[in-house]
Amino acid sequence: MKKQNRRDFIKLSALSAGFLGLSAKKALARDEIHEKLDALTAAPEATGDSVMGLRHAPIEQVRIGIIGVGNRGYGHVKTINALQPKAKIVAICDARESRAKRALERLHTLNGKKEKVKLYYGNEDVWKEMVKQDDIDLVVIVTPAPEHAHMAVYSMQQGKHVVSEVPIAFSIQEAWDLVNTAEKTQKHCMMLENVCYGEEELWILNMVRNNVFGTLTYAEAAYLHPILQKMFIKSNDPKTGAYYKQWRLRLHAERHGNLYPTHGLGPVANYMKVGRGDRFEYLVSMDSVEASLHEYSPHSPQNNDFYDQKYFSHGDMSNSLIKTAKGRSILLQHDVVTPRPYSRINALGGTKAYHEGYPSRLSLYDEDFGHNWLDEKKYKEMREKYQHPIWTKMKKDAEKNGGHGGMDFILFYRLINNLNKGLPMDMDVYDGVSWSVVSPLSKLSVELGSIPVRFPDFTRGEWKNDRELDLFKNI
Repeated sequence: MKKQNRRDFIKLSALSAGFLGLSAKKALARDEIHEKLDALTAAPEATGDSVMGLRHAPIEQVRIGIIGVGNRGYGHVKTINALQPKAKIVAICDARESRAKRALERLHTLNGKKEKVKLYYGNEDVWKEMVKQDDIDLVVIVTPAPEHAHMAVYSMQQGKHVVSEVPIAFSIQEAWDLVNTAEKTQKHCMMLENVCYGEEELWILNMVRNNVFGTLTYAEAAYLHPILQKMFIKSNDPKTGAYYKQWRLRLHAERHGNLYPTHGLGPVANYMKVGRGDRFEYLVSMDSVEASLHEYSPHSPQNNDFYDQKYFSHGDMSNSLIKTAKGRSILLQHDVVTPRPYSRINALGGTKAYHEGYPSRLSLYDEDFGHNWLDEKKYKEMREKYQHPIWTKMKKDAEKNGGHGGMDFILFYRLINNLNKGLPMDMDVYDGVSWSVVSPLSKLSVELGSIPVRFPDFTRGEWKNDRELDLFKNI
């Protein structure tokens, strides 16, 4: 038998050991770790039929209940209201009475009249009363991210279609709970990844569809957003935009890995048709040293729960490398503490073209073999030639109703339009969990010394079927 050296063994942290159901007091051989990981990511037996391409009877007016109207949810009130009469907000829920009433007052102001909307507030479980309401077709979840999965599962169990802000799951078990419940109840469950509807992202997607990029080989994606100071704010004043109970900072204190993967990853997954002919196969992740949070904490407001804290789990930068079944690679990054201008990178490489965002630039093999970015004239020609038909149709409405450059409005327009017409959602539960599960998988990889961790196959093999994205249908 081959004698193993020290590198053949891994000493588990208490966190990762507990997650795998192992002891942290002894080193284990790598094959033992991988056996446990394979069991952890294996697909359980299906409890219902696949919801790929799920259709329901058309809903002439979609009656909506919103859970969470603090920051993001308050904005969604305006966006959804702009879609009347195709959609109507009939219930608003927030644990805080002031936020629920503020959202209702916004509806009154927008419509110039009093609206008959049921309010739910007063405690953190009151949302359960709302989703049991008979006159709700769709539940919109806009709460702190760790609450998304169990709220979505319960809402589907109450017979509701559900959409949730990002990420939709924070553990492998939560991801399977969402898939199994959607399949068992045959209800729509979609993650509200607004970036998939961005003008730049849909332009690139349309170029991919028209073979401008040739064979896709790799991509780079990220969520780079300097919000360090904002995470430390602890305030009940809605004008501050504070995160409810500092939930984002609590994640940094407790977790390794990528905490917010889907804004950058979602569009890339669509470019590569992940779940529609390709899939994420495995990832390798590592965190940088943590410095920014503990250096800032002594200078943060003294009333916050993390004032002068010396230790945070999450490094300043989280890096993950993802390999797909077709051999493509994706570099995915997460950093919200470095003084670095906002970027999702949005880089895509192929045999015929390369794009890089922030600012958007394109190079083509047929133009000087890609040695230079296209000049302004040629770039503009490409933007006009390959503008996605959704933006051709909806650009004026998107600019009028706003929301992250109009992408929020287009997201909700498509969502409501598909429900009105009884069409499948542009993105399904398998997309949401496949993109979101990067968070727990990257956490495991970091804690296990940056070893490869495989993705669960939430589609149970159906990803192999080449399907056209619904983003090109019924426009």
